[in-house]
Amino acid sequence: MKLLFDDNISYRIVKKLAEIFPGCLHVSRTNLPVPASDRGIWEYARQNSYLIITFDEDFKDFLTYMVLLPKS
Repeated sequence: MKLLFDDNISYRIVKKLAEIFPGCLHVSRTNLPVPASDRGIWEYARQNSYLIITFDEDFKDFLTYMVLLPKS
């Protein structure tokens, strides 16, 4: 399982979890702009098969919006 940690989580956690979750990544190590938008993080995770780990309460609202958005 590949984990992508949001900005609001310390980058140090990646080093601690790398043995258990190889391929985990902090958003600061991506090519996303700083600070990265929720949509940017979502797209990066989707395109690269990551599970997003965040403490961001707004991300839940963003996720609800993305799931309910009609597919074109």
